[in-house]
Amino acid sequence: MISISASLPSPDRSLGSVSSGFFPRTEHGSPARFSLSKPSWIVKTESNVRREIHKKPEPPCVVCYGSGRTDCRNCQGKGRTNCVHLAMLPKGEWPKWCKVCGGSGLGYCNRCLGTGEYRDTMGFHFMKMDTTAS
Repeated sequence: MISISASLPSPDRSLGSVSSGFFPRTEHGSPARFSLSKPSWIVKTESNVRREIHKKPEPPCVVCYGSGRTDCRNCQGKGRTNCVHLAMLPKGEWPKWCKVCGGSGLGYCNRCLGTGEYRDTMGFHFMKMDTTAS
């Protein structure tokens, strides 16, 4: 079994009260070198990738106009639940994010169920009965 251990340079105790930060040891008066490697992310991008174009359905929903999203009913589209009637929060006030929409201020359209397509109203239509007829 192979054991690998990493050791970091310890702070130089000869600096006194200045050693509150991280300082590597100096060897025989040589300048301090940082031998720690920073983590880096390699991002690969692709060129000539076709972007999918989302077309609005025809005919679009009359409530969301084909987007499939509407303002959240809990936070009125603000994304926060405190001081919803104000455009900006008062000084020193932190937002309490809406748990229904996750702070986005958007929810699925109830009419088209988020598809953006036109749908008739759902439910029953009762016929009016004439009370004069027997």
